Amino acid sequence: MTWDRARFDEVISLVERFCQSERCNTPIPGITLVRSDGPTAAIPAIYEPMLCLIAQGRKRTLLGDKLFEYGAGDYLIASVDLPISGEIVEASPDAPYLAFSLRLDTSIMAELLLALPDRPAVSRLPTGLTVSQPTPDLLDALARLLRLLDRPQDIAILAPLIEREILYHLLTGEQGQTLRQIALSESHLSQISRAISWIRRHYSDPLRIETVAQVANMSPSSFHRHFKAVTTMSPLQYQKQIRLQEARRLLLAQGTDAASVGFMVGYQSPSQFSREYARLFGHPPIRDVSRFHRIEPLQA
Repeated sequence: MTWDRARFDEVISLVERFCQSERCNTPIPGITLVRSDGPTAAIPAIYEPMLCLIAQGRKRTLLGDKLFEYGAGDYLIASVDLPISGEIVEASPDAPYLAFSLRLDTSIMAELLLALPDRPAVSRLPTGLTVSQPTPDLLDALARLLRLLDRPQDIAILAPLIEREILYHLLTGEQGQTLRQIALSESHLSQISRAISWIRRHYSDPLRIETVAQVANMSPSSFHRHFKAVTTMSPLQYQKQIRLQEARRLLLAQGTDAASVGFMVGYQSPSQFSREYARLFGHPPIRDVSRFHRIEPLQA
């Protein structure tokens, strides 16, 4: 790719100027900025459908058993809700980690698809996370969107127009086929997304593959294959991660005892809950909460 270095330097400058803390919500709907002045430990979180551009530094994200490493000049697309473990691996006070994320609006993408020519279907199964580099046109649109932070009076009118342009460049770019599947209601990716939403709503209930496959309108064997391709894990493994992340949220927010939280998220055995919690978060519930109650997961 031919870099527009001046445009990219402008993105770095804007993110750094408007984000002086770890996580900064902006006046532009759906836009979040992230900063870290040093490397972080691996922190479990849930990625929702989004675009994340790394302006400076590097990050490592683990999805199931698949590792993604990306850095300055890369953008990541999360196409469905995914439980991940992410760590910033390159950052310092002089060169902090800086990132920009945009929540993906599937309704806008669906509108844009009506005006785009059909593309040949791709036979490979869709994946939940992908990493690419922005084209000059995409980078230019991202920079113009960030510039609006200097002109808040223009945000209401211009931000939606630039967001549509960004989504257009994504739909016609390297990851366009995956993004088209997010927007199409009967695509395999959308079917898996419906199943994921169902699992997240019913995470504490026993999981029957036949029931979730029916939600996705797939046969059990096809559902299992496509779910594994998108998330890199089985439906049961996915549910376990959602249960444990919800348990951690409850422990941090409510201070309830670990055994009660374990039952609340679907575990019948306190010892199994404690063992699986420690396997994901590195420490048993009470010790983990005491060590990390001040840490807010970085989502981008």
